[in-house]
Amino acid sequence: MEKCVDLKISPNGRCIVKKDGSPFFWLGDTAWELFHRLNKEEAVEYLTTRASQKFTVIQAVALSEFDGLTVPNAYGRTPLLKNKVGNFDPELPDINTNSGYTYWDHMDFIIDAACSYGLYIGLLPTWGDKFNLGWGKGPVIFTTDNAYVYGKWIGERYKNRDNIIWIMGGDRPLENDTHKLIVRNIATGIKEVTGGRQLMTFHPTGFRSSSENLHDESWLDFNMIQSGHGGVNIKNYEFIQKDRLLDPVKPTLDGEPRYEDHPVNFNAQNGYFDDYDVRVAAYWATLSGALGHTYGHHEIWSFTTEKKDYYPMHWREAIHRPGAEQMKYVKELLMSRNFLELTPYQKLLSENYEGANYMSAARGQKYAFIYIPNGLDVKVNMGILPGDYITAFWYDPRNGGYTFANAVKNEGVVTFNPPSSGRNNDWVLLLDSLESL
Repeated sequence: MEKCVDLKISPNGRCIVKKDGSPFFWLGDTAWELFHRLNKEEAVEYLTTRASQKFTVIQAVALSEFDGLTVPNAYGRTPLLKNKVGNFDPELPDINTNSGYTYWDHMDFIIDAACSYGLYIGLLPTWGDKFNLGWGKGPVIFTTDNAYVYGKWIGERYKNRDNIIWIMGGDRPLENDTHKLIVRNIATGIKEVTGGRQLMTFHPTGFRSSSENLHDESWLDFNMIQSGHGGVNIKNYEFIQKDRLLDPVKPTLDGEPRYEDHPVNFNAQNGYFDDYDVRVAAYWATLSGALGHTYGHHEIWSFTTEKKDYYPMHWREAIHRPGAEQMKYVKELLMSRNFLELTPYQKLLSENYEGANYMSAARGQKYAFIYIPNGLDVKVNMGILPGDYITAFWYDPRNGGYTFANAVKNEGVVTFNPPSSGRNNDWVLLLDSLESL
């Protein structure tokens, strides 16, 4: 199992790298309620499964959304105490070990267990309803003053963990200066005690990027997008492309795309997103220049145990759904070449399509990837990669298999015909430079 080490932003500002300079591929899962809902044995079951599926980052929340302040965790503990006026207080974490195994002890256990399996924790100090109710349970408990105190406290608790990546926000918009200052003060408190050794980003609400309000914030090391669940074929690549044009240069990724088995636009009458929808989001984003990608499942983020139309399965069934099993093939493909070289390059395409058939293309110095969502023929401009010839392979994103396509002269426009076409027949065309046949 690969050891967790400190991470940093790559010299070109586009990726995350390990301390030795090698690329770190963010393959995330949204497990927002992990600390709140699972016991030790369940958490280990979840973590070992995700590690075996080659995930690298687990996104989870300290003060969670689903009555996270009032409903105890699996061991009967809540995270905060009440102050003199009867309000839950971020300055009063319940760390009374005289009452037994605390909420924070359980978080420690899960974070350390994750590290033992080579998994990083994308740690949200709080869900956003605790500073901007907007919708959900709340209550709002943060002020600009106690936000800083809480940031320092939670930063101090986890400053020596090698597998922490901080995520501010939590699916709520920053609608005024107070919201923004609360987030800034939590981040500042953490940064002061950690010395900045752990990277930090912000999880926005749907159809937004952290760059909208926070790109120039000094504490924000990289951007995060939530392309969301509001419809099929959401153009998450447009968010990535927009973020990559910003100054200063910062990496970006889609940290919450359409979840597998999530009702389309939050309504089961519209049907559910499936593994194909998940794959399209992943390849569109990564080949448009994202530093990695986050998968999500509707029953996993919530750790659902009661089946109903909005949550049609138990989380133990959901953990093995096809989309989750297929995400490792995104990582394997992109890491099969020099990932630090990979740059979006639509000029490889002589022609492209709109909407569901949009093809995304990226290249390194001597290789290129082109994602074809529905198996339509792809016309490629030769002469962009070096070499007299190009070898072409078809990569199957459903199983990670390779099929030889052709070896062609590196000139003109060449049309490649995918092995199959139609919905759920997506392919990646892999091109490699070749000096001679």
